[in-house]
Amino acid sequence: MRPLRALILGLALVAGPLGAQTLDVPGAPARVVSMNLCTDQFALMLAAPGQLISVSHISANPVSSPMADVAARFPLNYGSAEEIYLLAPDLVLADPWTDPAALAMLRRLDIPVVQVQGVRHLSDIPDRLAQFGALLGRDAAAQTLIRQFETDLAALTAPDGGGTGPRAVIYYPNGYSMGDGTLAHEVLTRAGFRNIATEITPSATGQIALELLVMAAPDLIIRDRPFPGASRAEEILHHPALQALVAAGAGHESGPDWACGTPRVVAALRALVETRQRIEAAP
Repeated sequence: MRPLRALILGLALVAGPLGAQTLDVPGAPARVVSMNLCTDQFALMLAAPGQLISVSHISANPVSSPMADVAARFPLNYGSAEEIYLLAPDLVLADPWTDPAALAMLRRLDIPVVQVQGVRHLSDIPDRLAQFGALLGRDAAAQTLIRQFETDLAALTAPDGGGTGPRAVIYYPNGYSMGDGTLAHEVLTRAGFRNIATEITPSATGQIALELLVMAAPDLIIRDRPFPGASRAEEILHHPALQALVAAGAGHESGPDWACGTPRVVAALRALVETRQRIEAAP
């Protein structure tokens, strides 16, 4: 049984007095719960002290979450309507893929629920920050983050836009890759790489056979950080042919900064730019 009692009692450690909040809009929600990794990240960045009272348990996992250390200080929820109702929120944040049964029950119980679309392009990030700022009554804080993000992004854009740079590919469990039309592709090309997935597969997302990947011999293979334990989906990432490419200097881990399309993606972009510079400087 999940520790609901401990979760509810833990609110006192996180919420603090409502008077400590700094909200830009009178009547902004005072008790906010987030049910999804990506809504968690935006809420953690923007919520006033004491305003956010629970985030999803996934956000405390450093493999998946770029703000795991911050999320671990909050009571965690597992996405059930029962536990969230007991937290007495006046706003619940979710995404379009959150359990529809749980959201329907919360709405029947008169709990306000807002489902926020994910980020598909770098240009979506300022809009999403502004949207969360409006939802939380934190417009000024959102504008500050928007200005910083746009400044950081402008400083990291590769001059050629990825047209003539080193050849790279994103290669995740089950041979899953991402091409044109995805945020990952945009980050990759913005850093100055050519994404060879657009040459191998016609779709924006899909699988690339290991044989095709080895024959393509990319300069960089971007892999996801492995989860603890073992899975058949991840076995392909340990294949000797792929390991030989990685050992030759073609390996790079994407990491949690790639997740969700928050301003933290700037750190992922910066790491890719540095990697590209090393590749281009090599003899």
